[in-house]
Amino acid sequence: MVETIRVTSEAMAAETIASAYAQGRSVEIAGRGSKWPFGRPIHTDMRLETTGLAGITLYEPAELVMRAGAGTPLEEIEAALAANGQMLAFEPRDLGGLLGTTEGTQSIGGVVATNLAGPRRCVAGAVRDHVLGLRAVNGRGEVFKTGGRVVKNVTGYDLCKLLTGSFGTLAVFTEVTFKVLPAPETEETVVLHGVDAETAVRLMGRALGSAADISGAAWMPAALAEGGDRAFLRLEGFGPSVKARRRYLMETIVGGTVEATVVEAEESHSLWRNIRDVRVFHGRWGQVVWKLAVRPSDAPALLQRLGEQTDGEAFIDGGGAFLWLSLPCPGDAPAGLIRGLLPDGGHATLVAGPEAERAAQAVFQPLPAPLAALEARVKASFDPKSILNPGRMA
Repeated sequence: MVETIRVTSEAMAAETIASAYAQGRSVEIAGRGSKWPFGRPIHTDMRLETTGLAGITLYEPAELVMRAGAGTPLEEIEAALAANGQMLAFEPRDLGGLLGTTEGTQSIGGVVATNLAGPRRCVAGAVRDHVLGLRAVNGRGEVFKTGGRVVKNVTGYDLCKLLTGSFGTLAVFTEVTFKVLPAPETEETVVLHGVDAETAVRLMGRALGSAADISGAAWMPAALAEGGDRAFLRLEGFGPSVKARRRYLMETIVGGTVEATVVEAEESHSLWRNIRDVRVFHGRWGQVVWKLAVRPSDAPALLQRLGEQTDGEAFIDGGGAFLWLSLPCPGDAPAGLIRGLLPDGGHATLVAGPEAERAAQAVFQPLPAPLAALEARVKASFDPKSILNPGRMA
């Protein structure tokens, strides 16, 4: 039986890891459990839970900065921000319903560890672009900190960006400092009807590069969206600005060749929450879900190849930069086939699937030999005995 230790302080976390290091015991790093099925399955000697490292320790709304324990529930953070008209600009995804865990239970440490940003990433950046500082414990049990409370605080290696998205394989996060932004006053979405993937990607690209200043761009095929193929362009900000930019978008980008309607307020918010959390693929237990990252111009051709060689369904997010693909499992589309269909520069991540499938496949895009060697050296510097989440990523 795996020993479980719930740490309640940074010192306790350091002591626990130092003891495991001395004994050569492997450690699973766990927060609130919302993302444990993401990554390769692992089997360890002990489990370290960080839920005891919770609470907002600093919040300065005027400075747009917050600090919180790694185990702090994301809903607590978002509630505090909402009370001050602010938000996490990277729009963190909640994949509990996709992974088969519980929705609404993720922690800020888990969000940073997985770097899972939502549809606003195309304009606001990824999670790592908003992390200002981290306190953590490495694989020797040593406490270290990196970054601070302002953006321009890096004089050497940017360890915040390195550690974000490391899935607990380099260090145990104990505290996170991050920047926040004002929440938009108004939100609405322009829906383009009857547009195929190629047309949608073209229009989304033009919209993202225009003065319309859209904050989300996605496309759904008829099989996944009621009413036929549809593209979605989100506008956010002050009411008069949103109306002016919508008018510009309609007249300059969309023109009169595409049928367009507008959804507002809560209906728009719900639509993007569904896209953010990949809800069209919820409830398909036993499925395999891939996230494919490509150049937007390559997305339509990739969709066609996937349709010809797999039984999957897919939709486009990030203006064409990401495709979410659902496949039956067991199926005839292993990782080698999926990655073989990618254009140059593309990469594929197996986000959800049965444990046997995740154990048999390369969950994350394999690195070229020089980068793999560099990654191994980085891992050895933080976790020389490979005791932290061993095998989670490779």
